Amino acid sequence: MQDIMPTWVGATAKQIARGVRRGDVSATQVVADHLDHIARADADLAAFRTVRGGEAITEAEKVDEQEDLANLPLAGVPVAVKENTPVAGLPTWRGSAAVRTPVAESDHEVVRRLRGAGAVILGVTRMPELGLWAVTDDETAVTRNPWDPGRTPGGSSGGAAAAVAAGLVPIAHANDGLGSIRIPAACCGLVGLKPGRGVVPWQLGAEDWFGLAEHGMLTTTVADAAVGFQVLAGRPQEKLVPPQRLRVGVSLRSPVRGIAADHPNRDAVAAAGRLLAAAGHDTVPADPVYPTALGLKGVATWLAAAAVDVRAGGLERRHLQRRSRRHVALGEWAQRRGYVRQADRDAWRERSIGFFTDHSVDLLLTPALASAPPAAQTWSGRSWRSNMSTSIRYAPYAAPWNIAGLPALVVPVGRRPDGLPVAVQLVGPPGSELLLLGVAGQFEMQAPWARHAPGYPRVGTGSPAAA
Repeated sequence: MQDIMPTWVGATAKQIARGVRRGDVSATQVVADHLDHIARADADLAAFRTVRGGEAITEAEKVDEQEDLANLPLAGVPVAVKENTPVAGLPTWRGSAAVRTPVAESDHEVVRRLRGAGAVILGVTRMPELGLWAVTDDETAVTRNPWDPGRTPGGSSGGAAAAVAAGLVPIAHANDGLGSIRIPAACCGLVGLKPGRGVVPWQLGAEDWFGLAEHGMLTTTVADAAVGFQVLAGRPQEKLVPPQRLRVGVSLRSPVRGIAADHPNRDAVAAAGRLLAAAGHDTVPADPVYPTALGLKGVATWLAAAAVDVRAGGLERRHLQRRSRRHVALGEWAQRRGYVRQADRDAWRERSIGFFTDHSVDLLLTPALASAPPAAQTWSGRSWRSNMSTSIRYAPYAAPWNIAGLPALVVPVGRRPDGLPVAVQLVGPPGSELLLLGVAGQFEMQAPWARHAPGYPRVGTGSPAAA
């Protein structure tokens, strides 16, 4: 039998960076391995909008030429960037050709920080138009979940999640306006942290959905999530410390009346509660009170965010997809009627912070999703009502914490009976990002999850770093 050369596809970001720093492998070889894997696998997934093949190899060679790699936490690590975030030399698509902006002259700050940490940008990943939906597709492709190609990988960072779950890249940049990191993380069995407000820079002059949107990373391990978060936040690398005894509130209550978590998602919360207890933490029932007005005004803000994006980009509504045209029109109406107010968001933030002191809890545990991911299909050709209902009904748990501006994390805790991954959400007060990651690390130590979807990555003998 012909020998198969080992590959670094499937290694974690930390393993790759350590290998490059020690001279075990070149950044150029690591990037070449991943480009080969993308060429084989992405035709089935449609995770990438575009791949920077030659440019990525050139950038990897520059990493290899650096004399001192010791201070590069992502030395030679292949990374994907979500397509709504400017990468120098590429257009910024934002989910469809209709909203594509011209070639960016410079990198977004988070891309600059990734490069500064030694990462190599392989390309940009797909999202739904304007990042509005919890499913990922457009008129050119339907992005598919590596765990089940008949299911969506979620949205709006669906392409990023599919890429990481299939090992196309070890980690991927994402952003989260109403759950767009955490929803695809839950759909694809990944770790996804939405930082708190102001921790990672958005971009001066860019629309941030009235302060709801945050940049983050999708990863297969908690350690990679910690490295990626600290790079994006511009912080020195700090080792995670297992947290001492915490008091964690547990809630199954849905933020949307009439929608409840199904049995697998409720069972996931129970499993997470047992993991917390085994790690020495206390759990207590503690339901946040989600006012009806929060849901109505949250939806109004979601609508208006699209209208602001369209105006700021000089776009014409008639060029948008059917679902997006309706969304923007309703957003303009909501703004005219005065339904989008900073005072309302500030009041919910204050109430959310007060939840932790009122209930004497350090963190909150909830389901990540209410049901399994919807079908992977051309949602962009369906009605606004169909997209709206589908997104809200399967993923209602994430949005309140964007409105509050609090850090929130999704972590896998097992599988559904149908074999898809299942996850839970942890929410904390301002400044608790590393605490959330520390608890997720305790979950990972006790109940390790499959880092990639079954059958991925499609390579020979696996990563030499993991051998």
